[in-house]
Amino acid sequence: MKYIVLISVIFLSLSVFSCRENINERNGVLYWSSNNTDEITYARFIVEKWNRDNPGKQVRFQPVPEGQSSEEVILAAVVGGTTPDVYSNMWQGDVEYYARAGKLVALDTLEGFMDFLNARCDSAVIKEVTSRDGHIYQIPWKINPIMMIYNKKMLAKTGLKSPPRTYTEFLKMAGIIQKASLVGGRVTKWAGYAEVQVTWWQRWFDYYPLYLSASGGAKLVNADTAVFDNKYSVSTFAFLQKIFKNNYFPTDRLSSGQDPFLSGMIATRFTGPWEIVHAEKFKPEGFEYDFAPMPVPDDHSGPQYTYGDTKNLVIFKTCKNPLTAWYFLREFCRLENEAVFLKITNQLPRRKDLTSDPLFSNYFAANPLMIPFAKQARYVIGPDNSPVLKEVFDVISAEYEQCVVYSKKSPASAVKDAAHSANLVLMQ
Repeated sequence: MKYIVLISVIFLSLSVFSCRENINERNGVLYWSSNNTDEITYARFIVEKWNRDNPGKQVRFQPVPEGQSSEEVILAAVVGGTTPDVYSNMWQGDVEYYARAGKLVALDTLEGFMDFLNARCDSAVIKEVTSRDGHIYQIPWKINPIMMIYNKKMLAKTGLKSPPRTYTEFLKMAGIIQKASLVGGRVTKWAGYAEVQVTWWQRWFDYYPLYLSASGGAKLVNADTAVFDNKYSVSTFAFLQKIFKNNYFPTDRLSSGQDPFLSGMIATRFTGPWEIVHAEKFKPEGFEYDFAPMPVPDDHSGPQYTYGDTKNLVIFKTCKNPLTAWYFLREFCRLENEAVFLKITNQLPRRKDLTSDPLFSNYFAANPLMIPFAKQARYVIGPDNSPVLKEVFDVISAEYEQCVVYSKKSPASAVKDAAHSANLVLMQ
């Protein structure tokens, strides 16, 4: 499998090189965005605006080349030495890997950067994105907080006056829904749905946001040590294990022909704000839904944190004009432009003035379902700084499958084994 991945990366690197070789000689900056249609729209808007105002410092734009994933394409570009100058869709969990490999510009060494960052982000966010060597290689750009979407009418039928806040409340709701949906001894409706796949990033939508909520935003990895063998991980695994063991979530993939949430088959789902556009387009007449924070242990107090699904801005070391790239990114993140970004993409800029600046108020007045996400934005966490974070999620996912989905292990032993395996990975 490793050889297949390596061959794939080499092939992609050659492909990326071939589509770039005609722009190697340039005075400006090459910028890649994601392949998301709305982000492409914003990218074109900001590039055209920049190029009008800066005729001698032109920015060339293209979406990231096609591949199995954008992460794989970026890796291929790094291997082939064909990276763009600027990239706006870097998963925060990959930054430490590329920083240690010497592939990224240390942005804190550029004039005016720290003043810009302090004006944009609070101290907790700045600490989060500071790499192990003390430098900052990324601009915190956008977030899609993971929250709980819920069917208002289904929950009302359970007697709940508000969405379940605690594990006990969620399990009680789940039991009522299951009992009411039995047809010939077969469950026809569920409290929710979570993918049972062991793919590492699937844990962004179950274990990880629940762990962050339970722990008040605790780390998985600190330095080169796994620190998630704790009561918060155990309680998260135990909660999810009860859900699957009691058949409150299905273990089989639901019909791909219809959305299980909009069709009323499930009452909740852990998801992000992208769900709104989809729901508004396809919801049946009279369907009502809203969003709430992730459930927490019964004894939890304080804010309910969640995973932010953070994507950030970076400048690669191959950039011949890093100052121009930095000035472009500063304009990219200017308050007025990010108000346009929010309106076009319905994705939240990661900035501390999101809920207070009047430039954003008209958007939230017109899009009230985004208000819970804007409030949650104060309490989101990005991935820890580790070059092997994907592998850490891999071992967590393996234990998740054994414990949560199939009840082959106790929560305590599964978490302990996951932490042990993660430490072996971190030692390499």
